[in-house]
Amino acid sequence: MRRTIAFAALLALVAAGSLAAPAAPAAPTTQAAVAAAPTAPAAAPTAKAQPRGAATMNHDIRPGAGVTGTAWLSDYLPALAGTPGDTRVYYLDSGKPGATVFVAGGTHTNEIAGVAAAVMLVERAKAERGRLIVVPYANDSASTYTESEWKSESWFAIETPRGPRWFKSGARLTYPGHQGAADPKIYRHPASKEELPGYEARNLDRAHPGDPKGTLTQQVAYALLELLKREKAAVAIDMHEAGPGSRLEWMVVANPKNLETAASAVLGLELKGIPMKLEPSSDFFRGLSHREWGDASAAQSYLVETPNPAMVKDPTGVDWVNDPKNPLWHRVAVQIECVTEILAAYNEGAGAGKDVLLSGLPSLDEVKARGLGAFYN
Repeated sequence: MRRTIAFAALLALVAAGSLAAPAAPAAPTTQAAVAAAPTAPAAAPTAKAQPRGAATMNHDIRPGAGVTGTAWLSDYLPALAGTPGDTRVYYLDSGKPGATVFVAGGTHTNEIAGVAAAVMLVERAKAERGRLIVVPYANDSASTYTESEWKSESWFAIETPRGPRWFKSGARLTYPGHQGAADPKIYRHPASKEELPGYEARNLDRAHPGDPKGTLTQQVAYALLELLKREKAAVAIDMHEAGPGSRLEWMVVANPKNLETAASAVLGLELKGIPMKLEPSSDFFRGLSHREWGDASAAQSYLVETPNPAMVKDPTGVDWVNDPKNPLWHRVAVQIECVTEILAAYNEGAGAGKDVLLSGLPSLDEVKARGLGAFYN
């Protein structure tokens, strides 16, 4: 029933012109690395090599009871092993028939609600049917430094009943020294005529579907798509943030092939008092996860955007965790609610034994009542 209503609503949106192709996100005119190894707060973990020898951050992620296995992104592209592009992959398998869902945070590590939501999935979710795969830091290289243009921070803290938890944030782009190639004067995705500043070659969300022999950013993109294909993901969700007041804030972007399911999810969110806009992937702007994942794999693909108060020209004095208008608890709760409603909408069209059911995830009202930190280990 909800899918029928959602489809009618979708047709109305299309007729009204509300589903216009998204514009390219605003980009800085220049970009410079501030520090390859930012100084952490005293209570935060420091960077060190992982057991596989990868030059990655030692993120404070505490897998919950639902995690049944871990791996590395380099398991899907061995060339990433020992590089700053390698990153942890977490599996939550019910052992029961059902679909596989993939969720990524940290495509842009300064978009901290996506990182925090992905970590919450690892620490709190449990698969009751089907399987969940999570990569909290899709572009781990970006977490190793900050960008002067955005004045981004190196860490953010979430207060929990057991004390503060420190999480790595950082940059929007791959660290220049990790890329393996200098930025071109102009970046143009192979499938697009769009011209972007050269540093966008280090933007993971402009690099999909990637290249196994390309730059580090292209290799990470390729490995993520390999994961989707090899694990036969039915749903793929990429969690992002946009500048406050931008057209993209509070938005779900969906590949055209699963736009009706997205409309059902947005309706479900609306019924919960969470208004979200909806747009289809553009044919013109290429390299974005929701476009390329959906086109190159069987997965329904989505991107979720919440507003980050620090994503402004001058974020001096902005508290991106406790902002009075868009606090982190609210942004993370909305990201989690989006995952919940996308899966509910997907399940409506899934056949027997092809759905997915997750437990352990809080609603927005529960996060509001108990605080964000209550839902981390």
